[in-house]
Amino acid sequence: MITVTEAARLIGENILALPVTEVPLAEAYGAVLREPIYADRDFPPFHRVTMDGIAIRYASFQGGEDTFGIEGVQLAGDLPQTLKLPDGCLEVMTGAILPLNADTVIRYEDLKLFERNGTRYAHIFAAPKGPMQNVHQQGSDRKATDLLIPAGTLLSPAEIAVIATVGKTTVLVSQPPRIAIISTGDELVEVTEMPLPHQIRQSNSYMLQAALQEQGVKGQRFHLRDDKAALFIELKDLLSRFDVLILSGGVSKGKADFVPEVLAELGVQKLFHEVAQRPGKPFWFGRVPDGPVVFALPGNPVSTFVCFYKYVRPWVRASLGAAAPILPKAVLQQEVFFKPALTYFLPVKIGVATSGMLSAKPVTTGGSGDFAGLLHADGFLEIPQHQTTFSAGEVYPFISFRS
Repeated sequence: MITVTEAARLIGENILALPVTEVPLAEAYGAVLREPIYADRDFPPFHRVTMDGIAIRYASFQGGEDTFGIEGVQLAGDLPQTLKLPDGCLEVMTGAILPLNADTVIRYEDLKLFERNGTRYAHIFAAPKGPMQNVHQQGSDRKATDLLIPAGTLLSPAEIAVIATVGKTTVLVSQPPRIAIISTGDELVEVTEMPLPHQIRQSNSYMLQAALQEQGVKGQRFHLRDDKAALFIELKDLLSRFDVLILSGGVSKGKADFVPEVLAELGVQKLFHEVAQRPGKPFWFGRVPDGPVVFALPGNPVSTFVCFYKYVRPWVRASLGAAAPILPKAVLQQEVFFKPALTYFLPVKIGVATSGMLSAKPVTTGGSGDFAGLLHADGFLEIPQHQTTFSAGEVYPFISFRS
């Protein structure tokens, strides 16, 4: 067996070089950016009013003037008006450009409006603190030509908004890999079928498909029976059509676990088989030289779950060109005993400790076959091997499977 660290290293050395494709901005959410995005003009592009109120010359107030005649209204989206008189003001709305000759905005809450002899006035009863009050100054966020979003960024709604602001209708992103999700086993039937007493419905392939969708990647589902000849034919075909194969089941030491043997016969180079971890010890990983990558995950549901989130998800992100995420850490809430010399992925429920760090409360499950037990968990703590007692208050890496 190899260690978890060595398994992650070997997987990281076999990322795919995916092509770049251009997509409409409206379809770019969840993709990985493959071009830098620069500001096409200052952010904001003009002195922007941030409060409804009036715009004045600050020097006039500083000189003793506290009542200003209203010359007009500056609405958001209108061309800038010009403030004409030293004791005049313009009503301004949030988002409007600051009128010419004005440098300060007083919000309505600090004013008293009245009319005298047909002229409207604004009396200031809360003194402004200085010029440019309630003004978002031009270029204060970013300057024209500044780098806004580097290549390799996973596009969230925030990035989509910024790209729209600079006027790009299309964007260069990584083309997602073609992924085949393959469940194996004669005991599995489709979700639409009523299982016989010795059968169960497929679930791992649906989980893997959904987990890939979280990364902006689609996977196509297949199911193969525990028949060596049929496995050879089907896997040969899938290797010719897909960039990645993610199998679930058939990799342990059972009489019908043919997957490693068939993959070897098909020319897939084994990079490792068995990792010193629980759950997920029988994990198999390999690659056709300069060809498809194959993840063969153990079939027990929680094992499949752990292996995907520990290994497959980071590999997908790396292949797409995304920056490696920083793995958060969490404080263990209660003492845990684990005797085997294996890395232990402990299901936990996450909260927030008094220190402000994440806190992790162990969740009791029925083992690697208890998929339903994960309904009460948020992720896994990665507990290191060669230690049997893990004390409350100790801090370990946390792998989340929830948003």
